[in-house]
Amino acid sequence: MPPSLNRIQLRDTHRLVPGRFPPVGVLDVVASPEDLDAIFELEGWTNDRISAELRILQRIPKEEWILGVPQATVIMSSFCHPRPSGGRYNSGQRGAWYAGFELETAHAEVVYHRTKELAEVGVYETWVEMRLYLADFSDEFHDIRAVDPEFTKYHDPDSYVDSQELAESLFAARSNGILYRSVRQTGGNCISCFRPRLVANVRPSAHFEYRWEGAPTPKILLLRA
Repeated sequence: MPPSLNRIQLRDTHRLVPGRFPPVGVLDVVASPEDLDAIFELEGWTNDRISAELRILQRIPKEEWILGVPQATVIMSSFCHPRPSGGRYNSGQRGAWYAGFELETAHAEVVYHRTKELAEVGVYETWVEMRLYLADFSDEFHDIRAVDPEFTKYHDPDSYVDSQELAESLFAARSNGILYRSVRQTGGNCISCFRPRLVANVRPSAHFEYRWEGAPTPKILLLRA
C-alpha cells in the first residue's frame, strides 16, 4: 500500500544551492514553449548559453515546463540536472525540488553532503557559498514522516535503494512528491516535490558561506540577508 496522502499548506520552505548570485536565464522571460522554439531557431545554433539552457528541458515533457516567471531557470534546473546516481527520492534520469521545512534542516543536509565529499579526499580545508531559496507548496503529497517500521527503509542514512524505488512507483502513479523526516537533523522535516508547477513563489533569500578549517564541522557564516 502506498503512503497516505496529506494536503499541505507550506510557506517559506528552505532550499540551498551553490553560488552567491541567482541566475537569470531565458526560461525566466520566455512565456511559452512556442517562444522557445522561435528563439532556438533564431539564435540557439550560434548562442552557446541559449543552446545549453534549452537542452536542460529535454527530459521534461513540455506540459510540465515552467516559463516566464521569476526563478523559472532555478526551478527547472533542479528537475533537469539530477546527480548521476540520483537523490533520496529521485533517480539519475530526473531530479526533484528538495527543501527543508526549516533553515536549520536545510543547513544540516548541505553540511552532511559536502562534508562527505571532503571525507572522501581526506581534506577538510575549503569553503563554499550557497544561496537560499524560499518556496511555498499547496497540494497533496504522500507522507512518510510517521515513525512507522514500514517507513524505516525509506529513511536509510546510507542507502537510497529503497527510497528511490518508492519514489519511482509513486511518480508513475502521478504523485506530487513526498514528505519525509530529515535523516541529517533529528526532528527536521523535508519535502521532495516531483512536479515543477507545484514549486510556488520561489524567491532568493540569504547567502551563506560554509568554511571547513581542518575539521568535519564547518563554520556557517551569513554573508547577506
